[in-house]
This record gives sequence, C-alpha cells and structure tokens, in this order.
Amino acid sequence: MGQMRTRHAFGAAVALTWLACPQTAWADAGGLSFWLPGIFGSLAAAPAVPGWSTATIYLHLQSSAGGEKDFIRGGNVVAGLNARADVVVQGFTYTFATPLLGAQAAVSILGAPGNVDVGIDATLTGPRGNTISGSRSDNRWTFADVFYQGTLKWNQGVHNEMVYVTGNIPSGTYDVNRLANLSFGFVAVDAGAGYTYLNPKTGNEFSIVGGLTYSFENTALQYQNGIDFHVDWAASHFLSKNMLVGLGGYYFQQLTGDSGPGARLGDFKGGVLGIGPQVGFIFPLNEGYQGYLNLRGFRDFAAENRPEGWTAWLTFAVSPAPPEHAASKPITRKY
Repeated sequence: MGQMRTRHAFGAAVALTWLACPQTAWADAGGLSFWLPGIFGSLAAAPAVPGWSTATIYLHLQSSAGGEKDFIRGGNVVAGLNARADVVVQGFTYTFATPLLGAQAAVSILGAPGNVDVGIDATLTGPRGNTISGSRSDNRWTFADVFYQGTLKWNQGVHNEMVYVTGNIPSGTYDVNRLANLSFGFVAVDAGAGYTYLNPKTGNEFSIVGGLTYSFENTALQYQNGIDFHVDWAASHFLSKNMLVGLGGYYFQQLTGDSGPGARLGDFKGGVLGIGPQVGFIFPLNEGYQGYLNLRGFRDFAAENRPEGWTAWLTFAVSPAPPEHAASKPITRKY
C-alpha cells in the first residue's frame, strides 16, 4: 500500500467524526455552547476519497453540577443539575473530485433523534421573577436541529491543512417550557482552521483544529450566548494499516459574555478542559467501500460555569475505499 492510498484509507474512515454533535443535548443558555469540545479528532484535516460517505454515531453524555452552581434552563434560574442524553446521529458527506482553490472540497449534513433526561435540585427564579423551590425533572424523545458543514483541505506530503464552516438549521422542536431539548432554539455559525500531520511510514498522526462560534439570540428567552473559542486535538499511532490507538483532548473558553434581558446571571463565561482515549478499526466491505469503527471518550475537568461530566462516542462510518494502486496525486495548495 502506497503512502497516498494509506492516507486516503485513514482519512476517508474518520473524516466524518465531526458529525457527532452531542452538544445538542443541552439547552442553549447559561454558558453551554453550540460547539461541543472534542468534535474534531484524528485526521481532521486529511483529504478523503471522493464520493458519498455516511456515518452513524451513538452518543452517550453524562454531566452534573452541584447545588452551589446556578444555570439558566427553560427560562428559569436553577440550582443543581444532572443531565443525561442518548443520541443516534446520522450524517452524510459528499467529497468532490474536482479541486476548488487547489483544495479538496466536501459538504456534510446530519440530523439526530435522541432521549434527553434532565433533573434539577431547585428552581430559584421563574420567568416573571417569582421564587419557586423544589426539585424538578424532565425526560423526552425529540429531534435535534439539522446541521451542515463545508470544508476545504490541502495536502502537501505529510502535512495537511483545512478550513471549515458549520452551522445549524432549527428543527422547530425547541420548547422553552421544557428542561430537556435537543434543539437549540437559535441559529449559530462556527468557522475555523485545522492541521494534520500524518506519516504513513511511521504510523504517527497528530491533528489540531481551532475555531470561533457566533450564536444569534434565542428570541424565546431573549438570551444570546457570547463568542466562543475552542481548540480540539488528537494524537494517534497506527499499530497496523487497519488499527489505531491514541488520545484526544480539547480546550474551550468563552471570550465574550452572554447578553440580553434573559441573561440574569450576567456574563457567565464558560470554560472547560478535557482528555480521553480512542481506538479505531478499518475493514473492507463490499467492492469499492470500506468501514470504520471508532470508540472514544472524554472526561471534563476544570469546568467554569458549565456542568462537568463525560462523553462516549461510538462511530460507524462507510466511505469509498481507496484505489488498489496508489495512482492518486496529492492535492497541493496553490500559493
């Protein structure tokens, strides 16, 4: 297997892992972001094999915050929070064969049904300023927003670069009176750039992606999240051409404060660090396609104005297989 074929095999297998968007399990206010830290992982900037690809991702999220921490949920100020979500994400990506600006272009779209369970210890302030006490819980099956993403990727030997833009189209399932939502209730746009080092000879890989998120106002709550900055990274080693192991992590920091009449907790800037392991397997399917199975997880720490917990991702992706002969010419940046 030549270097380019190897690169395409790895890249096509995991290029869809960004589709796992469990951030949709949380309400939008109170410093909880549109962007879920850790979405971009290994080989984030590596070009893939042109054609249609699909990914199915099962997500399990668990987070909590003590009674000494307050959050905005469903228009209320609440104390103490326990939340769990189980979501199945289905995404589709089309990678173009014709270069655009000297890069490989791709577009993706996804949707996700799931179950969300939220419990709080106390509701401190109602929508009209009334004080209410007592615990409350909410559980429902619902749908997330529709998410889209566009990418441009350049390859220069072992070096790969990427720019991307992603956003959401509200599904209409957001309910201001519910604690449990998969829809945000607002529109957001995120853009950034990334780099992947991939050496097929040594089997070593490192990826890093940074971006900024701008969220528009949730008109039902009169609440607007501030601008967020995030960095995702991953490092892996291919034990063979079909198996990788590694670590991933993230840094997230809200740069500007939340705003609007509904932002009763003030700026409420959030931040978090996280790290976790991963393992992945590539295997042949029918003629012309290959499968990829990836299991990874992250543990939060040093959370500020955010619940703290852990996330598990199980991804099964199907993509075009690389050609048997390494005849593909790398895409190079045109300066």
